Amino acid sequence: MKYGWIGLGNMTTAIIKGMLHSNKYDKASQYGFNRTFEKTVKLQQELGIVACEDLSELLDCDVIVIGVQPQLMDDLLPKLKGQLNAQQVVVSIAAGKSLNTLQQAINHDRIIRIMPNINAIAGASTSGMVSTDQVTLDQKEAVKSMFNAVGKVFEIPEEQFDLFSAIAGASPAFSYLYIDSLARAAVMEGMDKKTALDIASHAVLGSAQMIQTVDEHPWELVDQVCSPGGTTIQGVTSLQNNHFASTIYDAVKAVIERDRVLK
Repeated sequence: MKYGWIGLGNMTTAIIKGMLHSNKYDKASQYGFNRTFEKTVKLQQELGIVACEDLSELLDCDVIVIGVQPQLMDDLLPKLKGQLNAQQVVVSIAAGKSLNTLQQAINHDRIIRIMPNINAIAGASTSGMVSTDQVTLDQKEAVKSMFNAVGKVFEIPEEQFDLFSAIAGASPAFSYLYIDSLARAAVMEGMDKKTALDIASHAVLGSAQMIQTVDEHPWELVDQVCSPGGTTIQGVTSLQNNHFASTIYDAVKAVIERDRVLK
C-alpha cells in the first residue's frame, strides 16, 4: 500500500516515524506533501520518505491522510474534490470536521476520522476513530494499524468525539499539570526539580499501568494504599475536601462545551 501525507507537522511526522520504527512499513511507501517544500525535503532526508513538490503527486495513494491545521482545511478540501477514485480511503486527523462535512466537501465516501493526542510523539497516543459505512474492513484495519504504531486506537461513535476530545485529547495537559504540581510540592520540601519530575512522572505512569493491568476499581486501589490512620489517607482526604473530583469534572465539562461551540 501507498500512504500519502498532506501536511507534515509534529503529529503526522510522529505517526510516520512510529510506522517506520515498527518495521512493518517501507519508507518508499510514504509520500509527503507540505505547503513549504523545504520541510518535505528535510523529512525526506531524515526518514527517507518520498518528497512531493505538488499535491497531485500523492493523490493516487491507497491511503491519504489529511494532517493540515484546521484553519487550512477550507483551502485544501476543494483541491481534493473529484481527484480521487472510489477505492481510496481518506483519513482526517483535523479536529472539527465531521464525516458528513468531509464527504460533501471532497465528494468521496470512504472516509475515516481519527483523533490522536500529543502523546503520539512519545509513541503513547490515545486515538479515537470513526469511519463511514463505505470503508471496508481491510481499510479500517490498515488505518488502525498505522495509528497503533504510536499508541492505542479506540473506535467510538462520532457523536462522542467531543467527549473523547475532553478525556483523551485535553487530558494530557491536565496530567502534565498534575505531575508538575507533585514535583513542585517536592521542590518546596527540598528535592531538586529534575529528580522530583522523574519520580512523579514514573509514579503516575505506574499508576496508569496498574489500572490497565488489575481487575479492580480505582477506588479499591485507593483503599489499598490508604492504611488506617496513615499518611496517604490524610492526603486523599485533603484532595476530597478541596473538591478534587468535581474540579476534574468541571475541567472536562469546560472542554466539551468549548468543543461544541467551535463546531
